[in-house]
Amino acid sequence: MNHFKTEISVSKTAIDTLKHVNNVVYLQWVQDVAEQHWIASTDAALREKLVWVVVNHFIEYKAPAFEKDVLILKTWIEKYSGVTSERHTEIIRKEDDKVLVKAKTLWCLLDKDSGKPMRITDALKAKFP
Repeated sequence: MNHFKTEISVSKTAIDTLKHVNNVVYLQWVQDVAEQHWIASTDAALREKLVWVVVNHFIEYKAPAFEKDVLILKTWIEKYSGVTSERHTEIIRKEDDKVLVKAKTLWCLLDKDSGKPMRITDALKAKFP
């Protein structure tokens, strides 16, 4: 399975009144790393034709992150079904390798022009082994 990874450093703007990363920020990072994986694995011509939309998110918050923590955002596609893919994401604190967040997102593939769902082809799946 092909895991896509990126690192970020927690900025002050991600911190809430409890002095840790706000839950909504984690959700944004889940979406951001999915988009980065899509961009890294596809060409501009394909991205002009296809777009993904979220059907649902399931997130487990396991431990907090704090300002200046370095985090690893790791994502992969677990399975496909017709017009949807199930993408998993983990957010891990680099310093101690602790999993802070686990997320599962169901994405639906759309034709960018018509907005209609598109079946996920084997050729597209092959870009995310």
